[in-house]
Amino acid sequence: MAVHSSSTVVFRSVFEGAKREERMVMWKNEDEMFALMREKLYTPVIGDILDQNGFVHQFLPPDIRPLSGNMKIAGKAMTVLMIDVYGEQNKPFGYLTEALDQLEKNEIYLATGGTKRCAYWGELLTATAKKRGAAGAVLNGWHRDTPQVLEQNWPVFSCGCYAQDSSVRTQVVQYRCQIEIGQVTVQDGDIVFGDIDGAVIIPKEIAEEVITKALEKAAGEKQVRKAIENGMSATEAFSTFGIL
Repeated sequence: MAVHSSSTVVFRSVFEGAKREERMVMWKNEDEMFALMREKLYTPVIGDILDQNGFVHQFLPPDIRPLSGNMKIAGKAMTVLMIDVYGEQNKPFGYLTEALDQLEKNEIYLATGGTKRCAYWGELLTATAKKRGAAGAVLNGWHRDTPQVLEQNWPVFSCGCYAQDSSVRTQVVQYRCQIEIGQVTVQDGDIVFGDIDGAVIIPKEIAEEVITKALEKAAGEKQVRKAIENGMSATEAFSTFGIL
């Protein structure tokens, strides 16, 4: 994914099949891109653009939800693979602490694996990741310490809350590796975006194009809504704007 540093708006050529288009990139760096995503985007519009580009299986399972409805998450996946274990282990938690300790700014701890026999996230993991500048956590599993996580005002998405400890039930076996969550294959560094409607993965090789088009579509949807509120029919609106 390219990051630009020379100007506020940069023109860039992208290819859609044999057709060449000029599109605007509306950010100067990675920080601005993720801030713009959190401010302007929402999962439905990103999903629509992914569908249009042939990426039709990019939403994480619908039971992965934010801990509170106002949480929104945008960042790069730091992928984590977990397995079930049974009883005390020579290395409790596996490589969990190592994975946490190398989290970087704007990264999202994205974990899956095992059979969800216990909580995969909690208060102290939240504090560690937040301190390192990470952008959030997304878990294909449970979290615990819900009040203590919420009071840190840092976005966490999970399948729900369950207090059972992980030390004798699961461990991290690998990180920064390819993982699968539901129907989605995720590479380390792919873009993760989530809000009240769920979480979606943008493959890193098409991230700039998808984000730019999603911003355009989000702006277009505001125009369509205004036209409908001013009396335009749904049929006419779709014919005029191509958005519905």
